Amino acid sequence: MAQQTDNAAKPIKIPGPDHPIIITEHRGRVIVTVAGEVIADTLHALALKEASYPPVLYIPRGDVKMALLETTSHTTHCPYKGACSYFSIGGGEDRVVNVAWSYEAPHEAVAQIREFIAFYPDRVDQIEELSR
Repeated sequence: MAQQTDNAAKPIKIPGPDHPIIITEHRGRVIVTVAGEVIADTLHALALKEASYPPVLYIPRGDVKMALLETTSHTTHCPYKGACSYFSIGGGEDRVVNVAWSYEAPHEAVAQIREFIAFYPDRVDQIEELSR
């Protein structure tokens, strides 16, 4: 069986009643820390609620210390959101692998998350949510 490598050939599914995706503005401040350092700090996060999964906070790239993130070779594909890229932080023994992800060219139904990054809660010190 041939492996598909072209994302254009991958299936695209539209969110709907059987698999809803709702994106809203997160009301509050979000601070992400890794190894005691603030990696992201924003008042402009988006909350993406997909089906029965817990909401995921997406942070604008402009509010993330992108110089500390390194793109990895790991990629995945979500039929509802598109091709997903991953990022690591640090180097050597202190490296946190695939700590964050981003949809560089998300499907139209979730276009709002373009230029946003999400962090795995179990791979960072903390994702702190503060009220405004």
